[in-house]
Amino acid sequence: MTLRAERVCYAYGTAPVLADCSLTLRPGELVFLLGVNGAGKSTLLKLMMRFWDTDLGKVELSGVNIKKINTASLRSAESFVEQDTVLFHDSIEENLRIANQNATHEQVVGACKKASIHDFIMTLPQGYDTPVGELGSTLSGGERQRLGVARAFLHDAPYILLDEPTSNLDPRNQYEMMELVREVAREQHITVLIVIHDLNLALRYCDRFFFLKDGSGYRYGGMEVVDQSTIESVYGVCAKVMDVGGRRIVIIE
Repeated sequence: MTLRAERVCYAYGTAPVLADCSLTLRPGELVFLLGVNGAGKSTLLKLMMRFWDTDLGKVELSGVNIKKINTASLRSAESFVEQDTVLFHDSIEENLRIANQNATHEQVVGACKKASIHDFIMTLPQGYDTPVGELGSTLSGGERQRLGVARAFLHDAPYILLDEPTSNLDPRNQYEMMELVREVAREQHITVLIVIHDLNLALRYCDRFFFLKDGSGYRYGGMEVVDQSTIESVYGVCAKVMDVGGRRIVIIE
C-alpha cells in the first residue's frame, strides 16, 4: 500500500499554496516534511486526508484516487495529528477512544505507553478516568500532543501524518518522542510523515526528507539531499552541513 501525491496544486481562494507537488510514501518509512512557514506543509497533509480536494493533480492510496474512496475506508487507513490536539470535556480514556471505539482499556494503556504519557496519567487522582476539561484546558500543550500521538497509535492505521508533534515539548522530550515514533513505525511497519522545523531532529531519525519551497517539492530523498545548497535555498539562511561522530548536523549561521 502506497500513499502518493501527484502534481498537486492547491490555493486558498486566489492565493496559491501548493504548485505541482509530488510525493510518494512507501510502507514502513519515516519521512520528514521540511520547509519555511507558509510553504504548504500542513496543507499537503490535509489534502492527503482529503479534508479538502486538490485543485489540480491527485492523491492516491494504493493507486486509487482518494476521491473514489469512501470516507470511512480512507480514515481507517490514515491517522492525523494536528499541532493543537483537540480534546473534549470527558475523561482521558474516552478522549483516546475516539480513535477506536472498540479499544479495550489494555489497548488504550498500550498506546499511551508508546506515546510516553502513561506514567503521567497514572500520577493523576483518577488516572485514565480523569476529566481533561473543556478543550483539554487542564493539560499542558506537551501533554495534549502526547495524547494526540497516543490516539493515533490506538487508531492503528498503516499511515500516520503528524503535524509538528514536538512543537510544545522541550528538547529532551522531543528526542524521546521521535525515538518512540520510530520504534512504533519499525515494529508495526507503519509509514509516518512528519512536518517538523528542527532539521537536526529530522537528520537523526528520518529515512527520507521532502523539502517544500514556494509550494513545490524542491528536493526529495535520503541523507544526500541535506546539503548546504538545499538548506540555504529552502530557508534563505547561511548554513553549514557537517558530519560529526558519524552523524550529519546542520549549523545555521
